[in-house]
Amino acid sequence: MADEQTAPDPVPELPIRMLHERVLVSMDEDRGERRSEGGILIPSTVQIAHRLAWARVVAIGPSVRAVSVGDRVLFDPEDRAEVEVRNKAYVLLRERDLHAVADENLPGGQTGLYL
Repeated sequence: MADEQTAPDPVPELPIRMLHERVLVSMDEDRGERRSEGGILIPSTVQIAHRLAWARVVAIGPSVRAVSVGDRVLFDPEDRAEVEVRNKAYVLLRERDLHAVADENLPGGQTGLYL
């Protein structure tokens, strides 16, 4: 039996089908406190001017071309619509509202997940 390296389905049997260029994402967990590059502790209550957010793609419409289910994407949290499916909150976006896709397989064994 061959070992296959496939990503697990983030949302098994999602009871909805996405249309057109819509992308359904699950927000990354809020990390709360974080440290600056200089080591200064920044509390979670500090407001940072217009910060973009990362999320994981869980479903895509048939017209989406640049992302796949399981990709980690960067978007503006102010341009979003929230929806609840099976008691879990998701964010509904248009593909054009995405700013970047994290490259999880960079040369040299590095990953792009810590951008």
